[in-house]
Amino acid sequence: MCGFNGSLCFGAWLRSSWRVWLYLVVFLWSFTGIVFAQAANPESIGDQIRKLTEAMASTQAQLEQSQRQLNEMRKQLNALQQQLGQSQPTQATDSSPSALSSSSTKSPSEPADATPETQDLRDQFAMLASQVAIQEQAKVESESKFPVKVTGLVLLTGFVNTGAVDVAATPTVALPGPGSTGATLRQTELGFDARGPHLFGASSFADLRADFDGVPQSTATANAYSGAYSANVSFLRLRTAHADMQWKHTQAYFSLDRPIISPDSPTSLTAVAEPALAWSGNLWTWNPQIGVTQELPISPARGFQVQAALIDAGDAPLTPISAYASSSPGTAPSSAEQSRWPGVEARVALLGPKLVEQNGNHFGLGGYFAPHRDPAGNVFDSWAGTIDTRLLLPARLEFTANAYRGAALGGLGGGAYKDFAIPSYTDSGAYHFHPLDDVGGWAQLKEKFSERLELNAAFGMDDVFADELRENTNPGSTFLQYLSRNRTYTGNAIYKPSSYLLFSIEYRHLESSPVLSPSAGSNVIGLGTGFKF
Repeated sequence: MCGFNGSLCFGAWLRSSWRVWLYLVVFLWSFTGIVFAQAANPESIGDQIRKLTEAMASTQAQLEQSQRQLNEMRKQLNALQQQLGQSQPTQATDSSPSALSSSSTKSPSEPADATPETQDLRDQFAMLASQVAIQEQAKVESESKFPVKVTGLVLLTGFVNTGAVDVAATPTVALPGPGSTGATLRQTELGFDARGPHLFGASSFADLRADFDGVPQSTATANAYSGAYSANVSFLRLRTAHADMQWKHTQAYFSLDRPIISPDSPTSLTAVAEPALAWSGNLWTWNPQIGVTQELPISPARGFQVQAALIDAGDAPLTPISAYASSSPGTAPSSAEQSRWPGVEARVALLGPKLVEQNGNHFGLGGYFAPHRDPAGNVFDSWAGTIDTRLLLPARLEFTANAYRGAALGGLGGGAYKDFAIPSYTDSGAYHFHPLDDVGGWAQLKEKFSERLELNAAFGMDDVFADELRENTNPGSTFLQYLSRNRTYTGNAIYKPSSYLLFSIEYRHLESSPVLSPSAGSNVIGLGTGFKF
């Protein structure tokens, strides 16, 4: 209890707080020295873990000291409140209407109402109240009262395309024609992370991610403005969402995300709206799924992972518009939904030990099957067999690869934008329906020099069987309809001067090969700068 000499306690608190900040500066300086020393002279994983443990222990001690100081501030605040009330006994005993009226109209700064001692108490009271308010400021609150965190990435990307591409800001396919240059903020992301109650012994979690790369709506008139500020443009787009229940070795979930048979994705800061190597061997499309994951430990550092899920696979972008869809007043169901059976997918993987803040090695095998039926009555099956791996190599190298073989994979991000081909016979009016076989995959080599700088090089390819496509394509089809092979070569450097600032430069070469015309290519130079929050 400080009594009326509150300024002495406050001065002691300032001196103590000064020591805390000095300790934090020394800690940060020491930690920075360790990071730079590791970059110049890599140490063993054991030494790194030991140093990180010591740093975490030191930080925990500082946090505990700060908490003790906050508790002491609360005690001082309560004491000052009591002293402030006791310093004005005459005001408390004078209850006449005139006295109450005069006291209510006086300002705390008026000389008749504030002695130097009382004014000092008030100043200390205001200062401590503001400090406590800062420490206990309101956070994001949900209706369920469980913690919610807002996250995001404000991302500006610039691009230079030497040849024509499908989408200038986020190219995946090269087309015949001239190039383009520009910049966009539409790859900016917004997200929410939430924790929920414990149920049946499991922890519950949920998250949602959205961006601003939605498809512009059609304009009402031919000369209507269709730029970024038009009321006819819909920017916000749902990307992914998850709701999980997590036990020690079991996870039950539903989600909107990439298929479980394709668990990895190449690294890029300029390819976010559509992930890197999309339509070039990366099965990335976000589809509704519900599934279970079970881990089977075989040692403290290794184990098996078994996954199974039901999936509602969407249609390929080039699925023909049927008479049913064009005449229906609402949105037509997809060909997978019209089959009235969900798709199924499964994966089993061997997991290696995990390192600090980094996933470990894995080797997985997967399978996928989904029946389809289009409005014209054509029935076909979409299927795939997959293999995936990630290997942590010496010298901070990391190798990641995924490959697949299947058919009708346009709904998962393969098949050169299509599930099937329909050649028509003009003499008889008949047509032939043929699902397209497909093979593809991608591989990436990452060099992580430090937590701030990494280099990535990757190659991906999606290849529809050219003989099938050549036999089942009309001569008047568009470039994408008879596109057989799409390849992408890419390399990038990502620099993180802090945990929340990112800078990147990236080079991509797109090479797209149709079966009835020459191949098209484009070099893509991308620049990205982002701020995470």
